[in-house]
Formats: sequence, C-alpha cells, structure tokens
Amino acid sequence: MPYFSVIVPVYNRVGEVRDLLESLVAQSNKDFEIVIVEDGSTQPCKDVVDKYIDSIEIQYYHKSNEGRSIARNYGMERAKGEYFIFFDSDCVIPPDYFAVLTESLKRNYVDCFGGPDAAHESFSDLQKAISYSMTSFLTTGGIRGGKVQLEKFVPRTFNMGYSRRVWEQIGGFREMFSEDIDMSTRTRQAGFSIGLIREAFVYHKRRVSIRLFSRQIYVFGMSRITLYLIYPDSLKLVHWFPALFVLGNLALILLSVLWNWIAILPLLAYIIALFITALVSNKSIKIACLAVITSFVQLGGYGIGFIKAYFWKILLRHGRNLEEEIKIRKGK
Repeated sequence: MPYFSVIVPVYNRVGEVRDLLESLVAQSNKDFEIVIVEDGSTQPCKDVVDKYIDSIEIQYYHKSNEGRSIARNYGMERAKGEYFIFFDSDCVIPPDYFAVLTESLKRNYVDCFGGPDAAHESFSDLQKAISYSMTSFLTTGGIRGGKVQLEKFVPRTFNMGYSRRVWEQIGGFREMFSEDIDMSTRTRQAGFSIGLIREAFVYHKRRVSIRLFSRQIYVFGMSRITLYLIYPDSLKLVHWFPALFVLGNLALILLSVLWNWIAILPLLAYIIALFITALVSNKSIKIACLAVITSFVQLGGYGIGFIKAYFWKILLRHGRNLEEEIKIRKGK
C-alpha cells in the first residue's frame, strides 16, 4: 500500500501529463500511486497514461466536467494512500521530490504542507519570465513561499499535500476560485498543523501566453475579495499591495503629465530593479525584458481584479456570487 497518493485533475492537457508522468517515473522514492482524474476532457490523455502503467502505479478515471475541485475530491475518494499530494498537470517534479518530502515529514511531521515552485531550464522564455514574476519578492510573489513572509503560509494546489485524517475531518475542496486558500484556511481553523517545505519544490510551467496569464491573475485578485467575504479576518495589508501599485502608478503618470516629468522617476526605478533582478536570476536580456512585462501584468491584473471586486461586492454590495459566498461562510 503506497503512503502517498498523487492526485492530478486534468482538462485537455495531453502534453503536460506526459511531461508530469515522465518526471514521476524518474523519482528516486516511489512510495506513491498516481490518480489521474480526467475532468470531461475532449482531448483525453488515457493513451499517454497507458504507456506508463507498467512503470509505476497509476489509476485513471474519466468523468464529466464539473471543475478541478470536484475532480480532486473524486480522486481522493478513490485514493489508497495515507497522505494526498496535489500537483497541477503543468508541473514537472524533480527526481528527489518524494525522498525529500518523506525525510522532512519524518523529521517534522505536519498535517498539511506546501512547497515552492521554480522554472525548469527547458521552459520557454515567457514561462521563465512568468515564473520570475510569480516568485519574486519585488512583485510580492516571493511572499507566498519565499524566505520573507508577510502572512501565514498558505499551500497552493500546484504543490500541496495533506493527510487522509484532514480529509476525513473537514472534507475536500470547494468548487470556487482560490479553493486551495479556502482549504488551507479550513485546515488551520480545524487545528491541524501546516508547514512550508522549501526543499520540496516543483517546476511549474504556468500559462503559455500573456493573455491567459493576465486572465488568471485578474481572477486571483477578484477571488481575494471572495475569500474576505467568507473569512473576514483573512484580508491582510499585503493583499492590498497590487491595488496600491495600480493606483500609485496612475497617480505618478498623471503627476508627470500635469506637473513635472520627475514624478515618473519612482516608476522608472522600479522597472530598472525588476530588469536587473530578473537578469541576474535568469542571465538573459530577453527574459529580463519579458519579466518586466509579466511583473506589471501580475501586479496590474491582480490589482484591477481586487479593486473591481472590492468596489462591486463590498462597497456596492452587488455581485451574483455574494449570497453564495455568505452561505459558504455560514457553512450552508
């Protein structure tokens, strides 16, 4: 009986599943099973999965499309392990991941954990730039799992795990945006221990275009207000940073036009700082240039989504999901 169950929801990601399974087959510690849940894909990955059946323990399920949270819950209901591990299908796992994780849990057991992400050398220049913007402290990305934290650590489902006991006591994921933050919050409120295991990192491809990335980040910003409506104490100062970034830059641009060009200097200094730090970490001028763009998309998209949701759902008390959010908060 494997100790870990790796649960991966999939929706039309054939190529990504191939890369993920290839990295899992190469693990030095294979005390795990893999549960692939195809969530109504029109391009199923079963043929890819079948190629690895003789190499590693895999369960494959195909169900109707209901969302990634329900797909993860479906997988947990069929998993055999004592500890559930969640990866996104666009992840590639370092070969010593489970060896590192096993040793860490033996040394300092936690009921729920999360790990950071990084860019693999094989990723495209845009993927590396997006990775920079999502992990750099200059964009607040590094706060989520880096050496500096301005809020309690919250595991994310691209690299997250929790014990069967957690699942049995508080249930699975709810179908909502930022479902991993909601799950982590409920886990902490139930008294379970949560920890960051920095050495257990994954390579995360993320989005493959600026348009898809901006849409994802915009939704993240809006979902932060959803979480606030469910958990009123969850909104921290750090969550306001992207919104303040958007408003502050607009103010600097207006001042430079209406008053004096010198007002734009703080913004130029920030751009230079982004470029230099991205250049140092990636050693590529092209990636550094792209990283400036993706960083502005990351902060701007999140900030705009946050501002819009705050104005619409809190100040005006509108929004088609407000009643549902309040019901979730009350446990209905």
